[in-house]
Amino acid sequence: MVRADFDRSLEELQAELVELGEIVEKAINKSMDALESRDLTMAYEVVAEDDVIDEKRFELEEKCINLIATQQPLAIDLRTLLTVLHIAVELERMGDYAEGIGKICMIIGDDVPMELPKQLPLMAKAGVIMLQGSLKSLVDRDTDLANNVWDSDDEVDELYDGVCRQIFLDMGEHPKTIEASTHFLWVAHDLERIADRATNIAERVIFMVTGRTGRYETTQEGKKSSD
Repeated sequence: MVRADFDRSLEELQAELVELGEIVEKAINKSMDALESRDLTMAYEVVAEDDVIDEKRFELEEKCINLIATQQPLAIDLRTLLTVLHIAVELERMGDYAEGIGKICMIIGDDVPMELPKQLPLMAKAGVIMLQGSLKSLVDRDTDLANNVWDSDDEVDELYDGVCRQIFLDMGEHPKTIEASTHFLWVAHDLERIADRATNIAERVIFMVTGRTGRYETTQEGKKSSD
């Protein structure tokens, strides 16, 4: 395979990875829409459509492994392929969390004696923004944007801590809501993990671009260094 063909294969892999990210983003939004509206049909669709995410992940892995085996890439090319492999797994796991939220929606149905905690939609929105940012940092090879995604995880962690406190208070004050509250705790956990996976993607982008792990900082001399 000549260099131009190899570069084209890398570009196609990246495009497919971004497409997978867009599918996962839709799944997250759809699962939360289903939960907020108690739409069981929509929740079922999220669960059923997770198979598409799984299939695309394995297709990407197969293509990456084939390129590694046949081209024996080195340096940045190898890091790029390893990054695609890693990110494909992270996206597939995000899809699993969206599926989990869909299943929770199906379990609780429309018989819930309490409203959805306000932090959950905020967590979902923040997680989706982090996902978008992490994939854009990949496309643009932008370590600054990857750093921003990394920093954004603190916001989601604060929301997670807040919703957990609120739910535990609700459990104590309204024992009849314990079952529903437990389900909402599961949703909060899934959303917190989605944000963590977006952070992992950002970390892999930094590794791909720099060959280093950890958050990438600018020193006083204007040079870059990693933690």
